Amino acid sequence: MKAFITGATGFVGSHLTDRLIDKGFEVYCLKRKTSSLKWLEGKKIKYVEGDLFSNEILKDTIKDMDYVFHIAGVVKSKKMEGFEIGNHLATKNLIEITYDVNPGIKKFIFVSSLASCGPNPDDKPINETYEPEPITTYGITKRKAEEEVLKYKDKMNVTIIRPPAIFGPRDTEILIYFKTYNKGLNSLIGCRDKYLSLIYVEDLIDGIVLAMEKDFKSGEIFFICSNKAYNWDDVGNTTSKILDKKALKLKIPHWFVFTVGTIAQFFSIFSKNAATLNIEKCIDITRKRWVCTNEKAKRILGFEEKHTLEESFRKTIEWYKEMKWL
Repeated sequence: MKAFITGATGFVGSHLTDRLIDKGFEVYCLKRKTSSLKWLEGKKIKYVEGDLFSNEILKDTIKDMDYVFHIAGVVKSKKMEGFEIGNHLATKNLIEITYDVNPGIKKFIFVSSLASCGPNPDDKPINETYEPEPITTYGITKRKAEEEVLKYKDKMNVTIIRPPAIFGPRDTEILIYFKTYNKGLNSLIGCRDKYLSLIYVEDLIDGIVLAMEKDFKSGEIFFICSNKAYNWDDVGNTTSKILDKKALKLKIPHWFVFTVGTIAQFFSIFSKNAATLNIEKCIDITRKRWVCTNEKAKRILGFEEKHTLEESFRKTIEWYKEMKWL
Protein backbone atom coordinates (compact mmCIF):
# COMPACT_ATOMS: atom_id res chain seq x y z
CA MET A 1 0.00 0.00 0.00
CA LYS A 2 1.13 3.53 -0.77
CA ALA A 3 0.34 6.54 1.41
CA PHE A 4 1.04 10.22 0.80
CA ILE A 5 1.33 12.45 3.89
CA THR A 6 1.37 16.23 4.05
CA GLY A 7 2.83 17.65 7.25
CA ALA A 8 4.93 14.53 7.77
CA THR A 9 7.88 16.51 9.10
CA GLY A 10 5.76 17.92 11.94
CA PHE A 11 4.57 16.62 15.29
CA VAL A 12 1.48 14.58 14.33
CA GLY A 13 2.61 13.80 10.79
CA SER A 14 5.90 12.25 11.91
CA HIS A 15 4.08 9.95 14.34
CA LEU A 16 1.67 8.86 11.61
CA THR A 17 4.64 8.26 9.31
CA ASP A 18 6.21 5.97 11.92
CA ARG A 19 2.99 4.01 12.34
CA LEU A 20 2.41 3.51 8.62
CA ILE A 21 6.01 2.37 8.11
CA ASP A 22 5.50 -0.15 10.92
CA LYS A 23 2.37 -1.38 9.13
CA GLY A 24 4.39 -2.00 5.96
CA PHE A 25 3.24 1.00 3.92
CA GLU A 26 5.32 2.65 1.25
CA VAL A 27 5.25 6.19 2.63
CA TYR A 28 5.65 9.36 0.57
CA CYS A 29 6.20 12.58 2.52
CA LEU A 30 5.77 16.07 1.14
CA LYS A 31 8.62 18.34 2.22
CA ARG A 32 9.92 21.80 1.48
CA LYS A 33 13.64 22.37 0.96
CA THR A 34 13.73 24.16 4.32
CA SER A 35 11.85 21.45 6.25
CA SER A 36 13.60 19.87 9.23
CA LEU A 37 13.82 16.10 8.92
CA LYS A 38 14.92 15.44 12.51
CA TRP A 39 11.97 13.12 13.24
CA LEU A 40 12.26 11.26 9.92
CA GLU A 41 16.00 10.76 9.49
CA GLY A 42 17.10 7.21 8.76
CA LYS A 43 13.56 5.96 8.11
CA LYS A 44 12.29 4.23 5.00
CA ILE A 45 10.57 7.21 3.39
CA LYS A 46 10.25 8.58 -0.13
CA TYR A 47 10.41 12.36 -0.07
CA VAL A 48 8.37 14.53 -2.41
CA GLU A 49 10.02 17.94 -2.80
CA GLY A 50 7.51 20.75 -3.00
CA ASP A 51 4.56 22.33 -1.25
CA LEU A 52 0.77 22.21 -1.38
CA PHE A 53 0.74 24.35 -4.51
CA SER A 54 3.37 22.36 -6.44
CA ASN A 55 0.63 21.06 -8.69
CA GLU A 56 2.56 18.95 -11.18
CA ILE A 57 4.58 17.26 -8.44
CA LEU A 58 1.39 16.59 -6.45
CA LYS A 59 -0.41 15.17 -9.48
CA ASP A 60 2.47 12.90 -10.39
CA THR A 61 2.64 11.55 -6.82
CA ILE A 62 -1.03 11.29 -5.86
CA LYS A 63 -2.08 9.43 -9.04
CA ASP A 64 -0.41 6.28 -7.70
CA MET A 65 -1.45 6.52 -4.03
CA ASP A 66 -3.86 4.31 -2.12
CA TYR A 67 -4.32 6.87 0.66
CA VAL A 68 -3.77 10.60 1.15
CA PHE A 69 -3.40 11.97 4.69
CA HIS A 70 -3.63 15.75 4.78
CA ILE A 71 -2.17 16.92 8.09
CA ALA A 72 -0.24 20.05 7.11
CA GLY A 73 -1.68 23.39 8.15
CA VAL A 74 -0.89 26.86 9.46
CA VAL A 75 -1.34 27.39 13.21
CA LYS A 76 0.48 30.74 13.47
CA SER A 77 0.67 33.56 10.96
CA LYS A 78 1.47 37.27 11.13
CA LYS A 79 -1.23 37.95 8.55
CA MET A 80 -4.74 36.55 8.18
CA GLU A 81 -3.92 35.61 4.58
CA GLY A 82 -1.43 33.09 5.90
CA PHE A 83 -4.22 31.05 7.49
CA GLU A 84 -6.42 31.38 4.41
CA ILE A 85 -3.67 30.19 2.07
CA GLY A 86 -2.18 27.51 4.31
CA ASN A 87 -5.41 25.98 5.60
CA HIS A 88 -8.31 26.73 3.26
CA LEU A 89 -6.77 27.21 -0.19
CA ALA A 90 -4.08 24.54 0.26
CA THR A 91 -6.73 21.97 1.18
CA LYS A 92 -8.92 23.06 -1.72
CA ASN A 93 -6.01 22.59 -4.11
CA LEU A 94 -5.05 19.18 -2.70
CA ILE A 95 -8.56 17.72 -2.79
CA GLU A 96 -9.11 19.02 -6.34
CA ILE A 97 -5.85 17.45 -7.52
CA THR A 98 -6.65 14.16 -5.78
CA TYR A 99 -10.05 13.97 -7.47
CA ASP A 100 -8.56 14.93 -10.81
CA VAL A 101 -5.84 12.26 -10.89
CA ASN A 102 -7.08 9.57 -8.50
CA PRO A 103 -10.85 9.69 -7.87
CA GLY A 104 -10.88 6.00 -6.97
CA ILE A 105 -8.44 6.46 -4.08
CA LYS A 106 -9.20 4.21 -1.12
CA LYS A 107 -9.49 7.20 1.24
CA PHE A 108 -8.59 10.86 1.58
CA ILE A 109 -8.25 11.71 5.28
CA PHE A 110 -8.13 15.31 6.42
CA VAL A 111 -6.96 16.06 9.97
CA SER A 112 -8.80 19.21 10.98
CA SER A 113 -9.31 20.56 14.52
CA LEU A 114 -11.89 21.13 17.25
CA ALA A 115 -11.14 24.81 16.55
CA SER A 116 -13.23 24.44 13.38
CA CYS A 117 -16.29 24.14 15.63
CA GLY A 118 -15.45 26.76 18.23
CA PRO A 119 -15.88 26.45 22.00
CA ASN A 120 -18.92 24.89 23.70
CA PRO A 121 -22.00 27.10 23.84
CA ASP A 122 -23.09 25.30 27.03
CA ASP A 123 -21.88 22.55 29.37
CA LYS A 124 -22.59 19.71 26.92
CA PRO A 125 -19.73 18.13 24.92
CA ILE A 126 -19.81 18.97 21.22
CA ASN A 127 -20.55 16.07 18.88
CA GLU A 128 -20.35 15.74 15.11
CA THR A 129 -23.91 17.02 14.55
CA TYR A 130 -23.04 20.40 16.08
CA GLU A 131 -23.21 23.33 13.66
CA PRO A 132 -19.70 24.85 13.75
CA GLU A 133 -19.18 28.39 15.03
CA PRO A 134 -15.41 28.96 14.91
CA ILE A 135 -14.15 32.07 16.70
CA THR A 136 -10.61 32.52 15.35
CA THR A 137 -9.12 32.89 11.89
CA TYR A 138 -7.40 29.53 12.38
CA GLY A 139 -10.72 27.87 13.23
CA ILE A 140 -12.59 29.63 10.42
CA THR A 141 -10.04 28.55 7.79
CA LYS A 142 -9.99 24.99 9.13
CA ARG A 143 -13.77 24.89 8.79
CA LYS A 144 -13.55 26.24 5.24
CA ALA A 145 -11.04 23.48 4.51
CA GLU A 146 -13.49 20.89 5.86
CA GLU A 147 -16.17 22.28 3.57
CA GLU A 148 -13.86 21.87 0.58
CA VAL A 149 -13.28 18.22 1.48
CA LEU A 150 -17.00 17.57 2.02
CA LYS A 151 -17.79 18.86 -1.48
CA TYR A 152 -16.28 15.60 -2.71
CA LYS A 153 -18.03 13.17 -0.35
CA ASP A 154 -20.29 11.88 -3.14
CA LYS A 155 -17.44 11.73 -5.66
CA MET A 156 -14.71 9.90 -3.72
CA ASN A 157 -14.03 8.46 -0.29
CA VAL A 158 -13.22 11.27 2.19
CA THR A 159 -13.03 11.40 5.99
CA ILE A 160 -12.41 14.23 8.45
CA ILE A 161 -10.73 13.82 11.84
CA ARG A 162 -11.15 16.58 14.44
CA PRO A 163 -8.72 16.30 17.35
CA PRO A 164 -8.74 18.70 20.32
CA ALA A 165 -5.45 19.78 21.98
CA ILE A 166 -2.79 17.19 21.07
CA PHE A 167 0.28 16.44 23.18
CA GLY A 168 3.08 13.92 23.41
CA PRO A 169 6.72 13.39 22.44
CA ARG A 170 7.98 15.88 19.81
CA ASP A 171 5.37 18.49 20.77
CA THR A 172 6.66 21.90 21.81
CA GLU A 173 3.42 23.47 23.06
CA ILE A 174 2.73 21.53 26.28
CA LEU A 175 6.50 21.55 26.88
CA ILE A 176 6.15 25.23 27.84
CA TYR A 177 3.63 24.30 30.55
CA PHE A 178 5.86 21.52 31.93
CA LYS A 179 8.92 23.78 31.93
CA THR A 180 7.06 26.49 33.81
CA TYR A 181 5.69 24.00 36.32
CA ASN A 182 9.13 22.48 36.79
CA LYS A 183 10.37 25.94 37.78
CA GLY A 184 7.70 26.13 40.47
CA LEU A 185 4.92 28.09 38.78
CA ASN A 186 1.50 26.76 37.75
CA SER A 187 -0.18 29.52 35.72
CA LEU A 188 -3.96 29.30 35.27
CA ILE A 189 -6.02 31.48 32.94
CA GLY A 190 -8.88 33.22 34.73
CA CYS A 191 -10.44 32.73 38.14
CA ARG A 192 -13.01 30.08 37.18
CA ASP A 193 -12.56 26.48 36.08
CA LYS A 194 -11.97 25.86 32.41
CA TYR A 195 -12.42 22.46 30.81
CA LEU A 196 -10.88 20.91 27.75
CA SER A 197 -10.64 17.66 25.86
CA LEU A 198 -7.15 16.36 25.20
CA ILE A 199 -5.62 13.60 23.13
CA TYR A 200 -2.27 11.86 23.48
CA VAL A 201 -0.59 11.67 20.09
CA GLU A 202 -0.36 7.86 20.03
CA ASP A 203 -4.10 7.58 20.74
CA LEU A 204 -4.78 10.09 17.97
CA ILE A 205 -2.73 8.01 15.54
CA ASP A 206 -4.78 4.96 16.59
CA GLY A 207 -7.91 6.88 15.61
CA ILE A 208 -6.50 8.02 12.28
CA VAL A 209 -5.44 4.47 11.38
CA LEU A 210 -8.86 3.10 12.36
CA ALA A 211 -10.47 5.73 10.12
CA MET A 212 -8.24 4.44 7.32
CA GLU A 213 -8.99 0.78 7.92
CA LYS A 214 -12.70 0.76 8.79
CA ASP A 215 -15.40 0.71 6.16
CA PHE A 216 -18.07 3.41 6.51
CA LYS A 217 -19.75 5.96 4.27
CA SER A 218 -17.81 8.81 2.73
CA GLY A 219 -17.98 12.23 4.37
CA GLU A 220 -17.97 11.09 7.99
CA ILE A 221 -16.43 13.34 10.65
CA PHE A 222 -14.94 12.00 13.88
CA PHE A 223 -13.74 13.61 17.08
CA ILE A 224 -10.73 11.64 18.30
CA CYS A 225 -10.40 12.81 21.89
CA SER A 226 -10.07 11.82 25.54
CA ASN A 227 -12.92 10.02 27.29
CA LYS A 228 -13.38 12.87 29.74
CA ALA A 229 -12.84 16.59 29.99
CA TYR A 230 -10.07 17.93 32.20
CA ASN A 231 -9.75 21.17 34.10
CA TRP A 232 -6.42 22.80 34.87
CA ASP A 233 -6.40 21.39 38.40
CA ASP A 234 -6.46 17.90 36.86
CA VAL A 235 -3.55 18.86 34.62
CA GLY A 236 -1.61 20.48 37.47
CA ASN A 237 -2.17 17.66 39.96
CA THR A 238 -1.06 15.05 37.42
CA THR A 239 2.01 17.08 36.52
CA SER A 240 2.85 17.52 40.21
CA LYS A 241 2.67 13.76 40.79
CA ILE A 242 4.95 12.93 37.88
CA LEU A 243 7.52 15.67 38.51
CA ASP A 244 7.26 15.03 42.26
CA LYS A 245 7.12 18.71 43.10
CA LYS A 246 4.66 21.43 44.00
CA ALA A 247 4.18 24.69 42.14
CA LEU A 248 2.72 28.03 43.10
CA LYS A 249 -0.75 28.33 41.59
CA LEU A 250 -1.08 31.71 39.89
CA LYS A 251 -4.48 32.69 38.48
CA ILE A 252 -4.04 35.22 35.68
CA PRO A 253 -7.07 37.50 35.07
CA HIS A 254 -8.45 37.63 31.56
CA TRP A 255 -7.75 41.35 31.25
CA PHE A 256 -4.06 40.72 31.90
CA VAL A 257 -3.98 37.91 29.31
CA PHE A 258 -5.45 40.25 26.70
CA THR A 259 -3.03 43.02 27.66
CA VAL A 260 -0.04 40.74 27.16
CA GLY A 261 -1.50 39.37 23.93
CA THR A 262 -2.08 42.84 22.54
CA ILE A 263 1.48 43.90 23.36
CA ALA A 264 2.94 40.70 21.90
CA GLN A 265 0.92 41.12 18.70
CA PHE A 266 2.09 44.72 18.34
CA PHE A 267 5.77 43.86 18.71
CA SER A 268 5.46 40.93 16.31
CA ILE A 269 5.05 43.57 13.59
CA PHE A 270 8.79 44.18 13.91
CA SER A 271 9.67 40.48 13.92
CA LYS A 272 9.76 37.93 11.13
CA ASN A 273 7.87 35.46 13.33
CA ALA A 274 4.22 35.53 14.36
CA ALA A 275 3.48 36.03 18.06
CA THR A 276 2.68 32.84 19.97
CA LEU A 277 0.19 34.80 22.07
CA ASN A 278 -1.93 37.28 20.14
CA ILE A 279 -5.43 38.68 20.53
CA GLU A 280 -7.11 35.75 18.78
CA LYS A 281 -5.16 33.27 20.90
CA CYS A 282 -6.35 35.19 23.98
CA ILE A 283 -9.95 34.79 22.82
CA ASP A 284 -9.28 31.07 22.39
CA ILE A 285 -7.68 30.35 25.77
CA THR A 286 -10.14 32.39 27.84
CA ARG A 287 -13.20 30.34 26.77
CA LYS A 288 -14.77 28.17 29.46
CA ARG A 289 -15.04 24.87 27.60
CA TRP A 290 -13.33 23.26 24.62
CA VAL A 291 -14.89 19.84 25.06
CA CYS A 292 -15.97 17.21 22.52
CA THR A 293 -17.10 13.59 22.72
CA ASN A 294 -15.56 10.47 21.16
CA GLU A 295 -18.81 8.46 21.32
CA LYS A 296 -19.16 8.30 17.52
CA ALA A 297 -15.53 7.25 17.06
CA LYS A 298 -16.06 4.48 19.59
CA ARG A 299 -19.28 3.31 17.95
CA ILE A 300 -18.19 3.35 14.30
CA LEU A 301 -14.40 3.02 14.43
CA GLY A 302 -14.02 0.97 17.60
CA PHE A 303 -11.74 3.69 18.96
CA GLU A 304 -10.54 3.39 22.56
CA GLU A 305 -8.34 5.82 24.44
CA LYS A 306 -5.51 3.55 25.60
CA HIS A 307 -3.59 5.94 27.84
CA THR A 308 -4.75 7.64 31.02
CA LEU A 309 -3.75 11.25 31.56
CA GLU A 310 -1.09 10.16 34.04
CA GLU A 311 0.34 7.50 31.71
CA SER A 312 0.49 9.85 28.73
CA PHE A 313 1.96 12.73 30.75
CA ARG A 314 4.56 10.38 32.21
CA LYS A 315 5.61 9.12 28.77
CA THR A 316 5.76 12.67 27.44
CA ILE A 317 7.77 14.04 30.37
CA GLU A 318 10.18 11.09 30.30
CA TRP A 319 10.77 11.73 26.58
CA TYR A 320 11.40 15.44 27.22
CA LYS A 321 13.96 14.49 29.85
CA GLU A 322 15.68 12.03 27.53
CA MET A 323 15.92 14.76 24.92
CA LYS A 324 17.14 17.18 27.61
CA TRP A 325 14.26 19.52 26.82
CA LEU A 326 13.15 19.41 30.45
